[in-house]
Amino acid sequence: MTMQRIHFTELTEFHKFLGLPAPENPLFSVVSVSSRKPGNITSCADKEIVLSSDFYSISLKHITSGEIFYGRTKYDCKNGTMIFMAPEQEVRLVGLNIESTGRTILFHEDFIRGHKIKEEIRKYNYFSYAVNEALHLSPKEEQMISGLIDQIEAEYHNNQDEFSKELILSQLDTLLKYANRFYHRQFLHRKENSSDLLDKFIDEMEGYIADNRQEEKTIPAVEDIANAMAMTPRYLSDALKVETGKTAMENLHLHLINKAKDLLLKPDATVATVAYDLGFEYPQYFARLFKKKTGLTPTEYRQSYN
Repeated sequence: MTMQRIHFTELTEFHKFLGLPAPENPLFSVVSVSSRKPGNITSCADKEIVLSSDFYSISLKHITSGEIFYGRTKYDCKNGTMIFMAPEQEVRLVGLNIESTGRTILFHEDFIRGHKIKEEIRKYNYFSYAVNEALHLSPKEEQMISGLIDQIEAEYHNNQDEFSKELILSQLDTLLKYANRFYHRQFLHRKENSSDLLDKFIDEMEGYIADNRQEEKTIPAVEDIANAMAMTPRYLSDALKVETGKTAMENLHLHLINKAKDLLLKPDATVATVAYDLGFEYPQYFARLFKKKTGLTPTEYRQSYN
């Protein structure tokens, strides 16, 4: 299987890649890819393509066969699936076939500059999600999202006037808010069906600490744990927030403090040795974190048990 890597700097290039006419707006477009209209995407059943761009994209797709990868891991996207990509983010398509019509909204950062949506979009972590983190829609959710895309697409193809951009941005803002809502539903559904995310998080953290015992010790980073779990740090943190009420960093600190409590009660332990065993480079930083989380200094904690 041949591999092709392509980066698009302009929307016009992406349209040309799909065999479509130039966009009606150089900074914004809505494109459709159908199995009934052969093109570079739908005809890549025997190819591997890595795509990236300088613009945002929001896609609603149905896949009949093939695989979509973010990073190293694939995800199931046979039902209605939404994929959000920020500038410079890569997506890998392997042996892809698209059923019916997949639609993608594309917009450059300059298109949203000066509008409230530019600040809002920073709050939507799903533009930074990657491995196994697509949004899987229920039939009702898909119908709602599809309706919003219909409105945006209709306005895009309408004769552009002074109201066009504001109407498109308003509808786009609504779509992003619904996507955020549906992602939260997906996290809750995951919590109901699999409540062991925290256990896996702690297992990976313990494994990291154990692997570093004979090497230069460092505190586990959320990024390292997320990579080991085939997730992005933001997706892991958001999922843990729903499951536990705490972010990934808060859970990491809480687990380190719990381990510290056990280590501090050993007869030969000192604050410095405990800090070092946990990967803290400076005992003072460990002591500050311990007091922040427990209300006691490490020494006061030991004395309270003695």
